[in-house]
Amino acid sequence: MAFVNSGSELIDICNEKKITIAEYAILCEIDETGHSRDEIFERMRKNLLVMKDSAEFGLHNETKSISGLIGGDSLRINNYVDKGNTLCGDFMGKAMARAISCSEVNAAMGKIVAAPTAGSCGILPATIISAGEKLNKSEDEMVEALITASGVGIIIAQNATLSGAEGGCQAECGSAAAMASAAVVEMMGGTVEMALNAGAIVIKNILGLVCDPIAGLVEIPCAKRNVAGTVSALTTADLAMSGVKSKIPFDDCVEAMYRVGKSMPCELRETAMGGLATTKTGKALNAMIYK
Repeated sequence: MAFVNSGSELIDICNEKKITIAEYAILCEIDETGHSRDEIFERMRKNLLVMKDSAEFGLHNETKSISGLIGGDSLRINNYVDKGNTLCGDFMGKAMARAISCSEVNAAMGKIVAAPTAGSCGILPATIISAGEKLNKSEDEMVEALITASGVGIIIAQNATLSGAEGGCQAECGSAAAMASAAVVEMMGGTVEMALNAGAIVIKNILGLVCDPIAGLVEIPCAKRNVAGTVSALTTADLAMSGVKSKIPFDDCVEAMYRVGKSMPCELRETAMGGLATTKTGKALNAMIYK
């Protein structure tokens, strides 16, 4: 069976069958590929294990990018968290460190999971792993959360874009954060409606974010945007679980994101010809790298 094409259809079919987004995604994958449930779980578990490695490596190692533009921030954040003086607490501090760790590993040519893209590779790992740890969830439950995220990602990909070159950073970090927030809501026992409310709120809050990488590299400001996406995903999951709803439905938010992305000039869509990339400092960093 083909995966549904909208969030509203996803809500209807999950409610009708009394199943979660994760379960629906698994059933569709079984039908499309012929793989067993166990095979699907094990394939996704491999992704989770890579995510865990990339999310933890930077916490204990000063990981420098090939260009030298970024590096060591995950270690700095983790050391700061260990001192016990954070404003946002250990949980959020650790999640932020994990998000940057993945970005640093990526920029250092390490192994990451591009979920949904390499530029946004820290958001899902940091969100799912940190929430799973906080909620005492098993590895299987975190694997299931990643499957939930994939289901939400399919809806976004079918109706908009996951590419910064096509839709700006809202399409990369925005989609990743929406997927992650929805997954955490389902991990916490929330309904399908709650999960998509979380996804909708995340997209509304990041709508219009441009893609303006310094020197055309997925490092500045990408790494810190992964932190922002992680924080957004986690806080928005709590909003949805408290009963807060999005007045604009998920499908409308996805449509708006696509239209906004298409309206952006090419200079603000991963070309490094606008935004931060063309500031005085951005140009200087570009010249330093390509001298």
